[in-house]
Amino acid sequence: MEQLCDLHGFVSVVLHAAELVARTTLLGGVIFWTLLAVPLARLLPPGDADRLRAIGRATVVGAALATLGTTLGLTGLDVAALSTMLDSPVLDLLGADFVRAAAVAVAGVLLLLVLAVGPTAPGPVRCWGLLSAGLALLLGATAGSHAVARTEGRAMLLAATGLHQLGAACWIGGLPALLASLHLTPASARLVGKRYSHFAAAGVGLILLGVAGYWVGYIGTVEAVYGTVYGAMSATKAVFLGMLLVLGGSNWLLLHRRAWSAADLLRVRRFVEAEMILGIAVLAVAAPLTSASPAADLPDDRVSWSDIVERFTPAVPRFDSPDHADPAIPAQPDGAWQQRQAAQARKPDANIPGEGLPSPRNAQDIAWSEYNHHWSGVMVLLVGLAALLDATGRIALARHWPLVLIGLAGFIVLRSDPEAWPLGGIGLAESLRDPEAVRHKLAGLLLMGFALVEWWVRLGRITGRARFVFPGALVAGGVLLLAHTYTTSNVRDALLVELSHLPLAVLAVVGGAARFTELRGPAELARVAHWIWPTCLVLMGLLLLLHREA
Repeated sequence: MEQLCDLHGFVSVVLHAAELVARTTLLGGVIFWTLLAVPLARLLPPGDADRLRAIGRATVVGAALATLGTTLGLTGLDVAALSTMLDSPVLDLLGADFVRAAAVAVAGVLLLLVLAVGPTAPGPVRCWGLLSAGLALLLGATAGSHAVARTEGRAMLLAATGLHQLGAACWIGGLPALLASLHLTPASARLVGKRYSHFAAAGVGLILLGVAGYWVGYIGTVEAVYGTVYGAMSATKAVFLGMLLVLGGSNWLLLHRRAWSAADLLRVRRFVEAEMILGIAVLAVAAPLTSASPAADLPDDRVSWSDIVERFTPAVPRFDSPDHADPAIPAQPDGAWQQRQAAQARKPDANIPGEGLPSPRNAQDIAWSEYNHHWSGVMVLLVGLAALLDATGRIALARHWPLVLIGLAGFIVLRSDPEAWPLGGIGLAESLRDPEAVRHKLAGLLLMGFALVEWWVRLGRITGRARFVFPGALVAGGVLLLAHTYTTSNVRDALLVELSHLPLAVLAVVGGAARFTELRGPAELARVAHWIWPTCLVLMGLLLLLHREA
């Protein structure tokens, strides 16, 4: 249970991101089924009409089960962690506000599941019941936002939060149902797409209204955008929103053009798939935002533009490793060092419970970390350049570029945590109580696995769905990096680290989406995507080479 408490911060953010994705899809599914599929089915051939309504119901049921599981899992994790930290029985915590809010959400989801049972063509009463239950779920989610804790402008911020989440449901939440509907007959698929485009446009408007409210209530100034973690992550969401608008606008133009062909339908499907990937990334950014202090609440402890320029001014990469014995946490901790750490742990610290204790750092720790980042950058840069050479089809040896990633995986596992196994004296099991160590070990293992699979794909030994392991891993890595939390009592340091990692996450997600498109076609999109994802890897390598921590 103590290990669960140590990992609570990392696991809860991941679960919260999954909950946001599931809940947004559920609300979008309810809107798609009741307001699009049921009315539009009257205009479609009987077979397509039945399939469209079935798609709407299946989306609601599947998303409801996912929302139920993630909500119960997240609430159970919070209760268990709080019980351990307070040394309090679980039953005494069941009256907490977050437990009650979760109970309301669970009741709403169960009601949606009950209403979803029955014919795929719900009558007016059932449709209104589904919409009312969805609205209750939306209001419950809004009540658990930052806006509730505000003493000024609470009504405006509650409205902005509700509009923002409703807009996300109308646009992003309905994409899985839309994608399934695009496999109807071409004429029906186009009709569904054109009708959905109006819902998506309305969703964009609601999202922008919510953004305006967030700007007034939570950010307020341009300096807050780059000077706080909340502002930087909000800016990252804005970058993804811009890409989503480009994809959505492209779909609008394709669906509403006079000349329509089967090739246009295939392009729309690929754009919708890319929208879904970027939508998941947006929600992954939103998850840690709920636990970050709004920028407006940090007027004094901000990073200045000059600090950012100084930190990100290019410098000669560090390729000489510091002595293994020099880091603040020694590789072989002695009794005296452990006693000092135990005494320090008893002192109050500016740290979030469940995020793990911030490790002590000195100049050698910084040098060790920069060395790791810079050599990782060299390897990622080599991978990107080799992938670009492979894209030309002229150098056969370049197709073996995944082998460099296998070396990078071993490098991460070996050097990421010098005080822990395999270099340090802290055992593997004990080191896994640290969220950072867990992330590093998982990253190394996953990297090794998908590199092997991609190598076999390049050699022609693997075909079929295994080809999607590499782009899936790129997207997953980017999403986890977006949901990354930092265990430091120095807010300024946390932001500077965040600013170096957020671009890497964006490039990973975009690269993964491009590789998906290349594999799935059509040819004209694949030719463009063929160059995008290797370029993303090159840029990631360059960013890692520029990484500095002091």
